[in-house]
Amino acid sequence: MNDDRASDALALAESALAHALRDGVTEAEALVMAEDSALTRFANSEIHQNVAESNVTINLRVVVGKRVGVASSGRTDEAGLRRLAENAAAIARVVEELDDWGGLPGASEIHAVSAAYSPTTAGASPEFRAEAVRAVIGAADDAGVTAYGSFATGTESNAVANSNGARAAGTRTTSQLITVSMGPGGGSGYAEAAAVDASTIDAAAIGREAAGKARATAHAVSVEPGDYAVVLEEYAVVDLLDMLGYLGFSALAVQEERSFFEPGRRIGSNLVTLVDDGYDPAGLPMWFDYEGVAKQRVPLVEGGICRGIVYDAQTAARSGVSSTGHGLPAPNPWGPFPLNMLMEPGASSRVELIGGLDRGLLVTRFHYTNPVHPKLAIVTGMTRDGTFLVEGGKIVGPVKNLRYTQSYLEALAGTVAVARDRRTLRGFLGGVVVPAVRIEGWTFTGGTEH
Repeated sequence: MNDDRASDALALAESALAHALRDGVTEAEALVMAEDSALTRFANSEIHQNVAESNVTINLRVVVGKRVGVASSGRTDEAGLRRLAENAAAIARVVEELDDWGGLPGASEIHAVSAAYSPTTAGASPEFRAEAVRAVIGAADDAGVTAYGSFATGTESNAVANSNGARAAGTRTTSQLITVSMGPGGGSGYAEAAAVDASTIDAAAIGREAAGKARATAHAVSVEPGDYAVVLEEYAVVDLLDMLGYLGFSALAVQEERSFFEPGRRIGSNLVTLVDDGYDPAGLPMWFDYEGVAKQRVPLVEGGICRGIVYDAQTAARSGVSSTGHGLPAPNPWGPFPLNMLMEPGASSRVELIGGLDRGLLVTRFHYTNPVHPKLAIVTGMTRDGTFLVEGGKIVGPVKNLRYTQSYLEALAGTVAVARDRRTLRGFLGGVVVPAVRIEGWTFTGGTEH
C-alpha cells in the first residue's frame, strides 16, 4: 500500500484543521480527498480518447456551538487553507442551529486493508489500458459487431483529522472496464467488470460476452407485458442492491420514516443475505468513512430477515448508538449509505438458473430506474442490452426491451434460486459483489420500440 500518499493527505488535513481552530470554533474536521484517475474511451471499435487528471479537494467542517459550516477548496497552500478556514467559520456563524447536533466523532481503531491497493492499477499506463481495449475490440471484430466503452483506472487517498482526536488515512485503487457492443439487426450487448487490481480483469472475456449478446439480440420481437418469472444477471442485481441501500438501509431514511426497514421483518426469501463490509477483499474495500470512523461489518438482511442499517455520526447520535462508519462528505443531506454491499452466493449454476424457467425472461441489466414508492421499494425502469425469452428452460430468442414497475421487496421475497458465482461491479453507491438470481415474478408494464 502506498503509505506516502496517505501520509501526505493526512499532513494536509492536519494543517487545514490547525487553521480552522480559531476563536469561537468549538469543533472542526478536515477531510482531504486526493485522486489520480485515467480513462481510455473507445467507440466504433477504435480508441478515440485518453485522459488523465489529478485532483485534491479539502473539505472543512467547522462547528460553532450547534451551528455547522462547510467549505471546500482545491488550494493546498497556506493562504488557501487560511481562506478556507475563514469561509467555513463565516458560514457556521450565520446558519441555523442544529438542535440535535451530536458532535463530531472521536477516535476509532482503524485497520488498513492491504488488498485494497494494487501497484499495477496505480501505475497503469495508457498502453496498459489500450491492450485491454484491443482485446475487447478483437472480440467484437470476431463476432462482426462494433464495440464502445471505457476502461478507467484510479488511485484515491483519503485522510480525516478532527478536533476530537479522529485520525484516518489510506490509499486504495479501483478499475472498471465497461463495454457495449452494437450489432446488425438492432442487437446490443453489455458487459462490465471492476477490480482493485486492473490486471485481474479478463478484457477478452468481457468483450466476448458483450459481442455474443449483440449477435444474439438481433431482430428482437415484442412480447406482451405482464408478470414473468425472470433470471436477473449480475448487472441487473446491482440495481436491486443499490436501490434498497438508497431507499431503506440508511439510518436517516429510517429516522424520517420513509424506509421499509423494520428489525426482524421478513423482506426476502431465506436465500437472500446481504451485508455491507468495507473490509471484504472480494469487493472494492474502504475501511473508514469520510468522517474518519472505522467501518463496521453490518448485516443488512440474513436469510430474508431485516437485521441492520448503517449510521453516520449524526444519525447515530440521534439514535443513541455508535456510528457504523458510513458517513459521507459534509454537507450531507442524504444520510449514510452502504457503500460496500455483498450478496451471499447460492448453489445454482447459470445453466440451472435458466433451466428452472418454464416460461420467463432472462434480463441482462436495467436502466433509467427511479423510485415510485420508497417505503414499498417500488421502482420503475427498463431492460437493456440483452433481454431473452426462455421456454422449457431454454433461451428461444431475443425480445424487445420492456418497461417495468416492480416492488424490489417483492422481488427479494420471490427469489427462488441464487447463483454460486459472483461478480465485483460498480454501482451508484460504491462497489457491489453480486450473484445472478431467479425470481418467480416480475411485473412488466409496457414495451418499447427497440
